[in-house]
Amino acid sequence: MSDLAALESEILNQIAAASDEAALEAVRVAALGKKGSISALLSTLGKMTPEQRKTEGAAINAAKDKVTAALTARRDVLKNAALDARLASETIDVTLPVRETPAEQGRIHPISQVMDELTAIFADMGFSIAEGPDIETDDYNFTRLNFPEGHPAREMHDTFFFNAKEDGSRPLLRTHTSPVQVRTMLSQKPPIRVICPGRTYRCDSDQTHTPMFHQVEGLVIDKGSHLGHLKWILAEFCKAFFEVDNVNMRFRPSFFPFTEPSMEVDIQCRRGKNDIRFGEGEDWLEILGCGMVHPNVLRNCGIDPDVYQGFAWGMGIDRIAMLKYGISDLRQMFEGDVRWLNHYGFKPLDVPTLAGGLSS
Repeated sequence: MSDLAALESEILNQIAAASDEAALEAVRVAALGKKGSISALLSTLGKMTPEQRKTEGAAINAAKDKVTAALTARRDVLKNAALDARLASETIDVTLPVRETPAEQGRIHPISQVMDELTAIFADMGFSIAEGPDIETDDYNFTRLNFPEGHPAREMHDTFFFNAKEDGSRPLLRTHTSPVQVRTMLSQKPPIRVICPGRTYRCDSDQTHTPMFHQVEGLVIDKGSHLGHLKWILAEFCKAFFEVDNVNMRFRPSFFPFTEPSMEVDIQCRRGKNDIRFGEGEDWLEILGCGMVHPNVLRNCGIDPDVYQGFAWGMGIDRIAMLKYGISDLRQMFEGDVRWLNHYGFKPLDVPTLAGGLSS
């Protein structure tokens, strides 16, 4: 019995001295494992007499229970100590912003954002969206729009032409979205109220021009449409798009083959060192061209100019995106730089609405 008491005391001392869970597990195996010291004593009970088994068996089981209880208590102490050490070393800065989920990490390109803004604004005025192919015919891109033969816009330095077909016709990449107006007038009867956003192509490249760019044009055809309607639509658009209460506009005479009279439109602004403020200041900035649809264009599209008249306008989506969001170089929009898109892009769940804000 004295040997059992000494063994029990030794094992308890080893348990108390265990510095981590691995050391404690080694003590448990040495004492209670298949070949452990206490397990070896338990295996001798079968060779004892009933009287010895009753006395010594109770003592051995009591020692086993004490060792087991000591192991459990020491394991809890070591686990708590390990947790305290981990919490002390792995601190969390709760002031850091929450990381975006994968669904929120993408960005909407400013061009796509502005197209959505245009759609929201003009849809509120009752306009529909009209679209057409990027590859057009000379007839739709020029002839029906009152561009005579020999017009400079037909030349190779301005227009991307494809190889001639067997019949001599040459398809081209549309130089404006006006062919969509032609297709709309040929397929629909007045009244017509549409906007035509889309890609266009011209042989030009510098800080404010790219070979591929985006335009939006508007068209209204009705019996009583006039310049007063046009001026109101453009004024309301500018106020909504630039998100200001008032915009002063200036209409200057100009020339376009497909409108008569034709006008360039300037809006009031104030130019700062790093930004442009609209609706204030003493500067003027040209943003679009417009005019009454030329009678020849109406005739070419099967509409009687003695019964109907209309007006149209067009502007560069890329240009107005640059003005609104402070983008300095048009070419950066199409370079595919993720860093640029992270800076100028918009979160995909922020859908532009007139009620909730266009660019909130």
